[in-house]
Amino acid sequence: MSNLSRRNFIKLGGAGAVAGVATVVPVKQSWAESKQRNPGATTLPYPKVTIGKAGDLPENQAVSFTYPDEMSPCVVIRMGAPVPGGAGPNGDIVAYSTLCTHMGCPVSYDSESRNFKCPCHFSVFDSEKTGQMVTGQATENLPRIRLSYDEKTDTLTATGVEGLIYGRQANII
Repeated sequence: MSNLSRRNFIKLGGAGAVAGVATVVPVKQSWAESKQRNPGATTLPYPKVTIGKAGDLPENQAVSFTYPDEMSPCVVIRMGAPVPGGAGPNGDIVAYSTLCTHMGCPVSYDSESRNFKCPCHFSVFDSEKTGQMVTGQATENLPRIRLSYDEKTDTLTATGVEGLIYGRQANII
């Protein structure tokens, strides 16, 4: 067993401080660059991501995609009847993050009850009522993905998120 002298301990601490400063610099530069693009902006713009054709979606089945980045699993569902905030030709298409707002467990869509259910702590979210939390440990609604619909091409596009995705201070990272 080797003894760590006071001098070597201080050297190690100094190296750690330098490494910490080195990791802060790129974040600071990134922040500065985003402010130059749009001075006064309080949020970063969401990317526009094409999900697919509305006519290709099966009724009452969850189809997976990621938004706003590859680390955020989501699903899109054609409900079969108009719902509040629904997109598509019939206003019946909705999309949600599949990370439970309680502790980030992956929720699954139950087509029989038309709810999202969390297997970890039994929270339930209503897919037909904007992801409203129905019961369980969660205290927030399931984050809803904003969708736009292009009639000419029958294309659905994700354009934003309503609510905070679990584990993030901001949805855009």
